[in-house]
Amino acid sequence: MITVRFFSMVREALGVEELSVELSDSINSVASLKRALADQNGAIWDETLHQPNLVHALNQRVVRIEAAVVDGDEVAFFPPMTGG
Repeated sequence: MITVRFFSMVREALGVEELSVELSDSINSVASLKRALADQNGAIWDETLHQPNLVHALNQRVVRIEAAVVDGDEVAFFPPMTGG
């Protein structure tokens, strides 16, 4: 089981803050997790999770979508942050 968290505009677009996902043979990376969530939940999930500048974090570290996920991980999705 992995914990998936959504922040800021991603959370607002999807209407969910957190969910638990059971790992499977087809879910083994951040990319495959995004695809599975989009396939299960429809067009708004697909559009939101595949924004070109979406930030992906694995266990509180920003990662590329190819990063492997394992049981007990936390994956987070959020829009890019700006500073000033």
